[in-house]
Amino acid sequence: MYSYFLFLLILIPFMGLSAWASMKVNSTYAKYDGVPNSSRMTGYDTAVRLLRKGGVREISVNRVKGSLTDHYDPTKRQVNLSESTYGSASVAAVAVAAHEVGHVMQKQSGYLPYRVRTILVPAVNIGSRLAIPLVLLGIILDLCLGISTASGALSAGQWLMYIGIALYSLSTIFMLVTLPVEFNASHRAKRMLEEEGILTSDELRGASKVLSAAAMTYVASMMISLVYFLRFLLIVLSFTRRRN
Repeated sequence: MYSYFLFLLILIPFMGLSAWASMKVNSTYAKYDGVPNSSRMTGYDTAVRLLRKGGVREISVNRVKGSLTDHYDPTKRQVNLSESTYGSASVAAVAVAAHEVGHVMQKQSGYLPYRVRTILVPAVNIGSRLAIPLVLLGIILDLCLGISTASGALSAGQWLMYIGIALYSLSTIFMLVTLPVEFNASHRAKRMLEEEGILTSDELRGASKVLSAAAMTYVASMMISLVYFLRFLLIVLSFTRRRN
C-alpha cells in the first residue's frame, strides 16, 4: 500500500506536467495560427519547397484529417499535414510543416538517433503486446513450479518475468531516443525556415515557441513512461524477493 502511494506521489506531478504541456501546445499553436506569415506560404507550400531545396523528390505531401495530427511516414514516403496545417499560411502551420520535413532530412542524412528509433519501432510494437502477458505467465509458473533450482539459478517463471520486464523497457527506451529526434527536427526546421527566408526573425521567434511547446509533450511522455517502468520493475523484484 505504501509503495502504491509513493508511486502515485511521483506519478501525479508528471501527469500534471503532461496535461500542462498538452494545453500549452494547443494554446501556443492557436495563438500563432492566427498570425499570418509575411511570405504567405502555406504548410503545404513550405513542405514542398523545403523538400525540393533538400534535393528530396520522392516524398509526397498529403493532407490528413484532424488538428496537430501532422507526421512523417517513412514507409509510405509521405509527409502528412493535418487540416489545420496543410492550407494555412500562419506562422504555426509553417513551423509544424518544417518540423516534419526535418524528420525527412534526418532520414536522408542518416541521423543516428532517428535510425535507432526506426530500428526500435517493430520491437516496441511486439514488446508492448507481450510484456505483461509474459510477466503474468512467469508469476503463474513461479507459483506452481517453484522459484529456483538447487543451485540458485533462476526458474523458468523468473526468466519469463525478466524477459517481460526487458520488453516493457523498450517503450521507455523508445521515448528516450525520441527526445533528441524531436529536438533535432525542430532545430533543422528553424534553420531551414531562416535560410529560405520563409519567416522573418520575429516570426521565427513565434515558430520557436510553437516547436518548444510541442517538445515538452515528449518530455512529459518520457517521464511518465519511466515512472511506469520503474513501478512495473519494482513489483516484479518485490515478488521474487518474497518468494525467495
